[in-house]
Formats: sequence, structure tokens, C-alpha cells
Amino acid sequence: MGSFNLEIGIIFFIQIGVGILGNSFLFGLYNFPLFTGHKLKSKDLILNQLVLANSMVLFSKGIPQTKAAFGWKYFLDDTGCKVVFYVHRVGRGVSLSITCLLSGYQAFKIHSSICRVMELRVSPKHIGFCCFICWILHLLLNIYVPLRMTGPLNSKNLSLRKTYVYCSGLPQDKFIGSLNTTVFSFFDFVCLSLMVWAGGSTVLVLLRHKKQVQHIHSLSRYPRPSHEDRATCTILILASSFVCCYSLSSILSLCLVLILSPDQWLVNTTVFVTSCFPTFSPFVLISSDMRVSQFCFACWTRKSFP
Repeated sequence: MGSFNLEIGIIFFIQIGVGILGNSFLFGLYNFPLFTGHKLKSKDLILNQLVLANSMVLFSKGIPQTKAAFGWKYFLDDTGCKVVFYVHRVGRGVSLSITCLLSGYQAFKIHSSICRVMELRVSPKHIGFCCFICWILHLLLNIYVPLRMTGPLNSKNLSLRKTYVYCSGLPQDKFIGSLNTTVFSFFDFVCLSLMVWAGGSTVLVLLRHKKQVQHIHSLSRYPRPSHEDRATCTILILASSFVCCYSLSSILSLCLVLILSPDQWLVNTTVFVTSCFPTFSPFVLISSDMRVSQFCFACWTRKSFP
């Protein structure tokens, strides 16, 4: 194993490890109310599904690619390859849909006129139904993925196979491939457009509200960052990072589909970019969650004043 592959393996190992730790922490945080007999809030329910989808992406793509970078090539059979690629595509699609749902929910909730309607009509049951539809939709849309994936050694004609180091893909009919590309590209474009619109409208509402209360903060000698500032920053970071990472990942994934035998650097780059948002997003959410800061403050107070 060359030094370059060792460095790539270490990078993947650190990225996946950090991402799994962050998502595991959020999964426990968002599900803790269930153990105390409380119901999940609508936003926590959405974020819970986002954490689950991000974890699926990290486990299904990051771990196999890390093992491949360390020199393991034939550790999956036909069934393992089908499951890994199917879980990855479902997790990636659900992450997109749930992030879009989260952006829309925050945009509607923060708008005062729509918020009054939401308090009367929207409940965790409705949010749960929307999340259920997202999962079912992507489970059905990606049903073709296991049909064209095989193990690395179980094909009679290797020249017709698309290799991914530890798995291989059978060639697709041009019409079917073009149809799949068109459907998924259209779906991605709609979700990303809705996400950008929801994030932009939310930021505009927050900035307008900030101007209205700016004179109140100016009276304070030591003004602190307001909730609007933190919310605006979180929305901007999440929306911009997801759109950038997902767009770049889609372009690289399209290159993998079009190239019969992609170079290893292209495969590694695609996996790294695809895993960036699932690794990065938990810490954005952790830094903006008041429950985390309250928990840390309580621990510090208990340690300082026993």
C-alpha cells in the first residue's frame, strides 16, 4: 500500500469518525425526550430524520471507501454491494428531502402570518407523515440500484463493468440511464431551489425583524448576540453548505456514471465531498442548540460549586 493511499485512508477515517460521533450525539439529544415521557417537537422530529439519513451516508459510503483506501479490496460480495449502494442512495436522497423540509418548516414558522396557521394545523403527526413520505419515495426511486450492482469478482466480462474498487456496476441501457439521470436531476433541482428560496426568505424576515428591534439593543451597554443573529447564521451556514456540497457531489457523481472506468482520485474526491455535509452539519446544529449550552453550563456550575 502506497503512502498516498495511506494518507487518503487516514483522511477518510478521521472524517467518518468525527461525523459518526457528531450524529450519534445529536441522535441521543433529539431522542432523549422519549425516555422522559415527553413527545418530540416538530423540529426535533425533522432533525432526527436528518441525523439518521446522514449516518446512513457515512456508514454506507465512508466506511467501505476507508477500508478500500487502506488496501482492502474484496471484502463485499454481491449482496453486500447491493445493500451498501442502495443504502447510500436512499440516505443521500432522504438527506436532501429532509433538509428541504426543514428549511420550509423554519421559513413558514418564522413568518408571523403563516405561523398562526401552522399552530392550528401543523402537528408532529403531520411532520412525521411528511418524513414517512420522504423515506418511502426514495426507497422506491432507488429500487433499481441493487439491480445493477455486483461484487468485484462475479462478472464474466470485466470490460463491460464499471469498477468502484470494492464493487462493480453493470452497464445500463442508454435510455434507462438517461431517464434516471433526468428524473433525479429534476428532483434535485426542485429541492435545492425550494431550499434556497426558504433560506433566503427566512433570512429576509429575520433581518427585517432585527431592524425593528435594533433600537432596543442599542440601549444596552454590552449588547449580546440575539436569537435572530444566531438563527440567521445557522440557516445561512446550513443552507449554503448543503447546496454547495450537494451540487458538487452531484456533478462528481454524474462524472462517475458517464465514465466507464473512473480514476481512483475521482472516486475518492466524490466520496469525500459526499461525506462533507453529514460530517459538518451536526456541529453546526450542536453549536446553535440552546440545550447543549445549558447542559454544559449546568455541568460547569456543578463542578465549580459542589
